[in-house]
Amino acid sequence: MQSKRIALVTGANQGVGLRVAKELVANGVTVLVGSRNFERGEAAAKEIGPGAIALQLDVTDRVSIATAAERIRMEFGRLDLLVNNAAISNTRKGSLSLQEYRKITLPSNASLDEIRAVWETNVFGALAVYQAMLPLLRESSDARIVNVSSGVGSLTSNADRSHPYHASYIPVYPASKAALNAITLAMMIELESTGIKLNLVSPGFTKTNLNGYAGTESVEDGSREVVRIALLGPDGPSGTFTRWENVTIPW
Repeated sequence: MQSKRIALVTGANQGVGLRVAKELVANGVTVLVGSRNFERGEAAAKEIGPGAIALQLDVTDRVSIATAAERIRMEFGRLDLLVNNAAISNTRKGSLSLQEYRKITLPSNASLDEIRAVWETNVFGALAVYQAMLPLLRESSDARIVNVSSGVGSLTSNADRSHPYHASYIPVYPASKAALNAITLAMMIELESTGIKLNLVSPGFTKTNLNGYAGTESVEDGSREVVRIALLGPDGPSGTFTRWENVTIPW
């Protein structure tokens, strides 16, 4: 086990997280399949096969995070790779179309409760997991963190009126990803004097439960860059924000 890299992927029971977990296991990585619901995590780990281990992890629950970190320490003694993937896009879209949903999520009328719920997972959840897992990552000789963000969180792009998603920038999901990017920058600065690498990746508009399967890209395509970055060796870059290899996203 000591020769294999140990990875934790949050939100790995479905969508991009599940695909990333599958690809990592196929590349010889032992993957802890983080899932808020343990039974779903077990089902996902069984689907992936040997090399995948279910781990109950609710990124909005400090006790759950601490328990997961302690289990990793007891069983493996370290963590080599953290993929902060868990995210939600809304709490009240329901059957509304994206256009209808945008009308009720403008800065002037967005539900503060919904904003807090989405940010709790997408922003504070990612930070809480980072804080809990950093001591374990420090025990690795080749540690890397991949924060799964989104191009819709790019302030530079969205400030451009000609940008296709300019009118869709709202304070719920897009702004949560902008906040994640800002916190990731703070993490990057903190880690500059260490050997721990940290990168941001956008899976694009991928067809998953996150967007009610309205995405235009396959899960396979959406996961490709996350997997590529996750498998980079110690000489790989840090501090990047990419969509594809050599295709960067402006902060």
